Amino acid sequence: MSPAAPGAIWLLLDSRSFGGVESHVLTLAAALHARNMPVRVVFLKDHGPHPMAAALAGQGIACDVLAGGWRGLRAALAAVPPGLLHTHGYKVGVFGRVAARLGGFPCVSTYHAGEPGPGMVRYYNILDRATAGLAGGIVAVSRPIADRLPRRTRVIDNFVPLAAGPTRWPRAAAFVGRLSHEKGPDLFCRLSGQVPGVEFVLYGDGPLGAELRAAYPRVRFAGQQPSMAGVWDEIGLLCMTSRHEGLPMAALEAMAHGVPVAAFAVGGLPGLIDAGRNGWLVPPLDLPAFAAAVRAWADLDAAGRVACSRAAQATIAARYTPEAVLPRLLEVYREAGWRPAGG
Repeated sequence: MSPAAPGAIWLLLDSRSFGGVESHVLTLAAALHARNMPVRVVFLKDHGPHPMAAALAGQGIACDVLAGGWRGLRAALAAVPPGLLHTHGYKVGVFGRVAARLGGFPCVSTYHAGEPGPGMVRYYNILDRATAGLAGGIVAVSRPIADRLPRRTRVIDNFVPLAAGPTRWPRAAAFVGRLSHEKGPDLFCRLSGQVPGVEFVLYGDGPLGAELRAAYPRVRFAGQQPSMAGVWDEIGLLCMTSRHEGLPMAALEAMAHGVPVAAFAVGGLPGLIDAGRNGWLVPPLDLPAFAAAVRAWADLDAAGRVACSRAAQATIAARYTPEAVLPRLLEVYREAGWRPAGG
């Protein structure tokens, strides 16, 4: 671990690759840094080169990698106590909340996952929720997640910076995310045979990748992207076919770039999408209805696509930017006991 100034906000996670949680942490770190708040992104363990490292370095945001496990976290916290520990994920949540209680510094935990998880992950998530009360502040990114946590949990939306609007209108429907059961990439692939004249592109990787590539030759598998920033202009419609969700960063990023979203009505997506205006909402797991939504998007004329794109960006500008959301999170920080330098 590199030398660190005491009193910084630590954003703690345990991560091997780049996904929704990592995108949120990167966005939050950038928003805090832009406001001259001392912030560090701290990885519990070294899992090898991480795609976040270059993005953090490029913005001048401090990044540390700990020795791993409970002992590694305790040693780091004892050496340079943070002003506040903000955890993201079940393992670092449990470790971080206990360590904060023992060390006497404030802790906030954000709960991102809307799915129970398979196998042992299910039990880890149960433990994560059971220990939520140890945190000084508890944040959930959607109401369904908050309903499984203590009553004092605050629902605070994920957020993204607003981007430039699209410069072209490709007839490409895309899936962006991990190729795992809860995210529904198999459901997206099944749509590819139901909507002629639309290209179906899948961005991401995961345990279902090989099986899906073999079964769905009509889908173009573009693989994991180090960043979607330069890719959104190639996408006309983002399809969120998740079986479970929180408030997905991919949906927010798409809309910030003027790309409308069609989604199953799960997690926080019903609060984000105004059906027929900035995207389409579909009853969970109803593939015929989802195919109809994709066809409705494909049938839009030029004026309709522009209007939908502008409505998507207007939604982000009004409710989901750092300027709109960060003050609410800083309020939770203060309630948990954080005191900004000089404040």
